[in-house]
Amino acid sequence: MYPTEVILEEQGLRDGLQTETVVIPTEKKVEIVHRLMKAGVKRIQIGSFVNAKLVPQMADTAAVFAAVEKRPDVLLNALVLNLKGVERAIEAGMTHVAASISASDTHSRRNANKSLQEAMEEFEKMVRTAKAAGLRVRGGLQCAFGCRYEGEIPAQRVIDLSKRHLDLGIDEIALADSTGMGDPRQIEDLVGKILEMAGNVPVILHLHDTEGKGLANLLAAMRLGVRHFDTAFGGLGGCPFIRGATGNIATEDTIHMLEEMGIRTGIHLGDIIAIAKEMETLLGKKLPGKIKDVVPQMN
Repeated sequence: MYPTEVILEEQGLRDGLQTETVVIPTEKKVEIVHRLMKAGVKRIQIGSFVNAKLVPQMADTAAVFAAVEKRPDVLLNALVLNLKGVERAIEAGMTHVAASISASDTHSRRNANKSLQEAMEEFEKMVRTAKAAGLRVRGGLQCAFGCRYEGEIPAQRVIDLSKRHLDLGIDEIALADSTGMGDPRQIEDLVGKILEMAGNVPVILHLHDTEGKGLANLLAAMRLGVRHFDTAFGGLGGCPFIRGATGNIATEDTIHMLEEMGIRTGIHLGDIIAIAKEMETLLGKKLPGKIKDVVPQMN
């Protein structure tokens, strides 16, 4: 059974830009946030509080948040990977953070410079600190469906880590197919168990399209009951610490498919296409999203 509507969280300004060498000016990021709001996007990840030397594109996240309009009907969040990131988010005035660790020990060491065990211990401190400051926390697991370095990630490890996340009182839990290795059957087997365990805590899927299975995985998840997905305009994205990483499922492609199926997103497709096309110009390259080229006159 498919839903009548879903929530899409736009991640183009964070996951989408974090590996890009062309640095987008703060003023342009702020403009894009406002255009996304006008298009009907209700959840936007504006950036991340990470090491600016390693990810220079994210150096202005606090400045972006300070400059954008705050609307009660739009949730703005930022990614944090360690306690310092949480403290910076609190200082910036954020009310919602996405605290994420990797289900892969190898990726964790590359991405956060911590073993999986060390990362989980840090995660517990992050959640407690954020909660004490009154922030809502989206807990996340990267590489939940496979790792380019380790191969298959045991499902039981993802289940156990998810339970530890939930036991800390997180407000949402996100499973990321960071490498795009997941497949619909795997989604059915693993996500079904997480949904049952999560109860009333929303489960979010963050799907990459590295192997062309992103939208197929979204369909499988919707049939299970998932109603919340991350996307990125133009199909931008990729982790700088994952070999061969490519982008998220494209926001505009996802909207187009869902609305053709009669599933509402509340987002104006033409506005997202316009942002994706402008980003191609700003970055000086072709982006992988498809519908913007198939139906260029759509508005």
